[in-house]
Amino acid sequence: MAGSVAVKVSCLVLMCMLVASPMAVEGLSCGDVATQLAPCINYLRSAGPLPPACCNGVKNLKNSAATTQDRRTACKCLINASKSISGVNFGLAAGLPGKCGVNIPYKISPSTNCDQVN
Repeated sequence: MAGSVAVKVSCLVLMCMLVASPMAVEGLSCGDVATQLAPCINYLRSAGPLPPACCNGVKNLKNSAATTQDRRTACKCLINASKSISGVNFGLAAGLPGKCGVNIPYKISPSTNCDQVN
């Protein structure tokens, strides 16, 4: 089972890296987002506890998204990644920053308009 999760995470990271070029702005890319949040996938599928590595990734991502454009890029990457991973619990996704003690200026949701993120 752990092997299949690792394969899915690897595929997600690879996919995000392939689409990162057109979405990369100010140095932040979808590959960066995927790498930081890969430890969160099982939690977001309601398949396990919130691992410390997940919160470390959330905090690192928050610190990396220093500009409005970086935050918009991170938002778009999160939404695109969430659509490609089956079984994501969007209630858990929306609450993830708060659980990790991080405040972000948008809700993690497929209905979020990332172009309005400040």
